[in-house]
Amino acid sequence: MRMDDYRESDNIEDRRGGGGIGRGGVGIGGIVLALVISYFTGINPMTLLGIMEQTPLARQEAPVAHKPPANDETALFVSKVLASTEDVWNQTFREAGRQYENPKLVLFTGATPTACGTGQTAMGPFYCPGDHKVYIDLAFYRELKDRFRAPGEFAQAYVVAHEVGHHVQNLLGIADQVHKARQRVSEREANALSVRMELQADCLAGVWGKRTDTMKQVLEPGDLEAALTAASAIGDDRLQQQAQGRIVPESFTHGSSEQRVRWFRRGFETGDMNQCNTFKTDRL
Repeated sequence: MRMDDYRESDNIEDRRGGGGIGRGGVGIGGIVLALVISYFTGINPMTLLGIMEQTPLARQEAPVAHKPPANDETALFVSKVLASTEDVWNQTFREAGRQYENPKLVLFTGATPTACGTGQTAMGPFYCPGDHKVYIDLAFYRELKDRFRAPGEFAQAYVVAHEVGHHVQNLLGIADQVHKARQRVSEREANALSVRMELQADCLAGVWGKRTDTMKQVLEPGDLEAALTAASAIGDDRLQQQAQGRIVPESFTHGSSEQRVRWFRRGFETGDMNQCNTFKTDRL
């Protein structure tokens, strides 16, 4: 994937190496708060600190965000991919008479506070609609290569584009509609709605791939196959087979390997977000 000449995004928050989630105890801000409350109430500050120790939010400290180091090639690549999504979706929204809002992308290690709760490496890359931010621990790319056998820069880019696809859904009001609908139905039906949501994000990632290549000619031979391999590798059926030796379709939340590949390919072949309405089709 040719991204050497692409600009870097200004919307990167690098939280690695500082801040984040404490491993226990209350941060300095919590200590000061306890002392202030003690002063006005007369409660023993040690008692307050003990209570705060039991409060999950007390373990979250404001992380220090900064730009990634200039020699961090993976972070630099992700920054350029994010910039390409900004270009594509700003243009796409403009063509539709809408205003696009660029999301932030947060790099973290281990765990980090988000508007959606504590984000953890084990969750994989994710998007939080509460703060309009995409979160990723770059260690996921090693797992993508080693565990899922999906190497290549376009496979890495697909991961970012998929999460930005969720941001697009959020801006269009789709995410809120699905969230409300899931609260009114059974667990099985809620899972089915989640599958449609994820497959639409795959399709939107495909739209990004097509349009960014049209704009900048970034793709090289084998890039599309790399993205399709990544989409296939993280299908619910394959992950369930690896983890438990059996497949339970009614518990799918992201879609099968075949479905994820098909919807990414549909977005890529058409370059049209209007072809990504997974909620209006009987065949996923």
